[in-house]
Parts: sequence; C-alpha cells; structure tokens
Amino acid sequence: MESTKKDRWDKAGIILVHIHTAEEVGTESTKKDGSDKAGIILKPAIALVAALVLAYFGFLTSNYLEGTQQAEMRIRLYTELISKREEAESALRKDMFKSIMDSFLELKAATLEAKLLQVELLACNFHESLNLKPLFAHLKREIAGDDSTDATQKQEYLERLYTVAREITATQVAVLEVGGIEFERTIVFERLREKPAGLPLESAELELRGIKRDFRVFVIEVDTTAKEIKVSLEIDTPEQPLAAPGRDLAEFWVGLFDLPMIVNTRLSNDQRCAIVLTRFGEASAELTGVYFPGSHASLKEKPYFQEMVDNLLPDGKKTR
Repeated sequence: MESTKKDRWDKAGIILVHIHTAEEVGTESTKKDGSDKAGIILKPAIALVAALVLAYFGFLTSNYLEGTQQAEMRIRLYTELISKREEAESALRKDMFKSIMDSFLELKAATLEAKLLQVELLACNFHESLNLKPLFAHLKREIAGDDSTDATQKQEYLERLYTVAREITATQVAVLEVGGIEFERTIVFERLREKPAGLPLESAELELRGIKRDFRVFVIEVDTTAKEIKVSLEIDTPEQPLAAPGRDLAEFWVGLFDLPMIVNTRLSNDQRCAIVLTRFGEASAELTGVYFPGSHASLKEKPYFQEMVDNLLPDGKKTR
C-alpha cells in the first residue's frame, strides 16, 4: 500500500517537473524570439543613425572646408589688389618725386612762386618719408635774399611757407596721437627774460603701453628772427616691470620746419618723443610734445635690430 502511494507521488513529481521544464523552455523561447525581433529592428536603425551622423559630419566638414577656401581666396585676392595698388602708387610717387626734384634742382632760373609750389607738392605727398626742413630753410633764404621781390610779397611767401609747415606738423601730430599721447605748453617770452638760466615748463607724467615716463622741458633761448626756440628735454623712466630705469637728455633747437615723425628723440622699448613748435607769436609761443611708439615714426626712422628682436620676445625675456 505504501509502495503504491510512493509511486503515485513520484509520478506526480515527474509530471510537475515536466510542466515546469516546459514552461521554462517556453519562456526562454519567447525571450529569444523577442531578442531576435529587437535585434532585427535595432540593427538597421543603428546603421541608419550612424549613416545620418556620418553624413551630417561630412556636411559640416565640407561646409567648413569650403568656407576656409573661400576665405583664403578672398584674402589672396585682397592681397593681390593691395599689392598692385601699392605698386601703382609707388610708381606714381616715384615719377612725381623725380619730376619735382629735377625741376627744383635744375640750373635754370625759376620764380619763387614755382619753387614754393614745388615745395608744397613735396610736403603734401612725401612728408612721412622725407626730412623737408632743408628744403624749407633753403627756400626761406631764397625768399629773404631775393632783391627783385618787394617786402610785402616776401612776407606773403614766407607766411605761405610757414602755413604749409604748420599744416604738415598738425597732420603728423594727429596721426601720432592715435597711438600715442600729447601734451601742450605755452612759452611767455617775458618770463624767459626774467630767468636767463632757463625757463622750466610744467612737467608731464605720461603712460604709454604700460610704461610710465616723466617729461620735463626747459626753455633756454628764443630766436625771434628765425622763429626758433632752444629747449632742453629730460625724460625720466622709473623702475617698473616693463622698462628699466634711466634718464634721457636732449638739447636742440626746434622751429616750425621740424616735423615730429622725422625729428624725434629715441627712447627705450622702441618708443619716441617729439617736441614741435606749433605757433610762434610776438609775445609767446606754443610747444607740443608727443609720446608715441616707434612704429608710428617716419619710414626713414627704422627701429634698431635689437629693438626688433625685443618686440618678438615675451616681456620676461626682453633685453631692454
């Protein structure tokens, strides 16, 4: 009897095991079918997304390269146009300069009016590259020594010559102010007579590109006939990170024919200082000082080799 019950339980267990096994097999089969279906759906989707991403990046790369090529083409075209324009302008200026100088220096007699016109043309077109002071001074002597011209006409010629010089000076000062700093001082001749040892003007402390300097101008002498002033210039550079300390001294005559881009004092760190006479009256005169970088100086005022090397080095490695 007991044996019969045991057999029945064994058979029931086997049936249950078979039922569970069938259920597990069915579940695994269902999972496998789901995974296969998901794989079938996802693989093309992933491939499509990858293709779209690659196409998008290819489009961006193509647009970038095309934009770069167009920019390079524009730059190249612009450079060629500028170069051709500079060549044409240089050729024109060369021919103009040769024509003016040949006519100015030829031995045939020319009227003061013609010579004054030639100087005006030179001053207006070549004041940034030529020191025109000798030409101005030469024409001034010719005007003063011409016996065939009356005093009134001589005065008109001289005033015309001074006007050209003042206009060119004002033009250059305006250009230098763009990258530099200016200061103006007035000289009263009566005060200078009271101080024959020299008249100190108000000092100016200026800063340009992180470099501070103290400028002091002393008036020593005034020549009312030549309209020139003798000055002493002292420039003190204190200790600072971008410049070594030092003092620059200069003593010179300054007149209406001294142009700041041409006639200036060299300072350390490729900088310049110019003192120009902007007005000369009967009782007073006006001086303008300009503190500017050497890159704004005349084309003939080339920087020293060491200055060019320092400009290429980091601030901490400059030799100053």
